[in-house]
Amino acid sequence: MNLNATDSSVRLRAALDAGTTPDPADTATVRELVARCAVEPDFFVRDMLTWALTRHPVSITLPPLLTELLSPTPQARAQALHTLSKIGEDSAYPHITDDLLGDADDDVARTAWRAAAGLVPTRDARQLATRLSTQLGRGPRELRRSLSRAFLQLGEAGRPVLDDASTADGVAAAHAAATLILLDDPDYGFDAAGYAVAHPE
Repeated sequence: MNLNATDSSVRLRAALDAGTTPDPADTATVRELVARCAVEPDFFVRDMLTWALTRHPVSITLPPLLTELLSPTPQARAQALHTLSKIGEDSAYPHITDDLLGDADDDVARTAWRAAAGLVPTRDARQLATRLSTQLGRGPRELRRSLSRAFLQLGEAGRPVLDDASTADGVAAAHAAATLILLDDPDYGFDAAGYAVAHPE
């Protein structure tokens, strides 16, 4: 594989080749794909790297991806979370820690929210909603919308937590109230829900 080529199209092709004909026993290739995820600057190449990893057995992709969750490099953490969400292996859920859900890097946190909501066992959904509620009101509009989407993935399990959070004051409470509106009507729209909270009739 030539994943370090200067030309992004060459790197894209290398990632495609790695996923097209995966060797179930080729741990070296998996490690190389995971390592490249941490530094790859091109979005489309990163997406292909993730696809290539999903083509390999979970037994050899999971260990290095879980290790990446502890990386000091934000892109490594974010891309590992994204790949785990695509693989859909439930056993990865316990490794999505509160540190990741509250990561100082917005991209990491956003990806952790999405991955956790997609991988959480039904029995733990309410607990996850409580963990996610600590992030209500965080950051700009797009980040808040991402968190609302994670709550929508959890569905009714998150309603009691949002109800409690919405009774306080401030940005977090308004975010919780807007998310409750979306829980009742996902087509309402995030901006419209926020407006309805800010301008009650």
